[in-house]
Amino acid sequence: MNAASLADIKHELKERTPEELLAICLRLGRFKKDNKELLTYLLFEAGDETSYIQLLKEDIDDMMDEINMDHLYYVKKGLQKIVRTLNKSLRYSGQKQTEVEVRMYFCKCIKGAGIAIERHTTINNLYHREIKRVNKALSGLHEDLQADYQTELMRL
Repeated sequence: MNAASLADIKHELKERTPEELLAICLRLGRFKKDNKELLTYLLFEAGDETSYIQLLKEDIDDMMDEINMDHLYYVKKGLQKIVRTLNKSLRYSGQKQTEVEVRMYFCKCIKGAGIAIERHTTINNLYHREIKRVNKALSGLHEDLQADYQTELMRL
């Protein structure tokens, strides 16, 4: 079965009744965890982006606490898991300012945890990739916000 284009889906959704749309959304949420997470964001958190940012920061703190710091291999795996989770959560939001704040907070957590970034190539690459993603997201923001975040980024 081939998936329909977004234009076709949009046209079809316009013709449905609110009850049918509700049933479609509920059925969509049952099939995949990502769909349910996106619906949760759109229904409960999209209206208050600052609380969503705070929720993501708390998740980062919790996941950082769970990382086994005994060996750099486990640190690497834990950081990669956090990055995967962040990428998915930030994709739901789609706002550049949210992405900048959360990714910068993640980089601060890495620095604050005392992880020897330079001793492990993969961790070093992961950290610098996050810095590049922050820079890329910064370019899409207003100049005043760019200047504010740029000074914070220089500290990292």
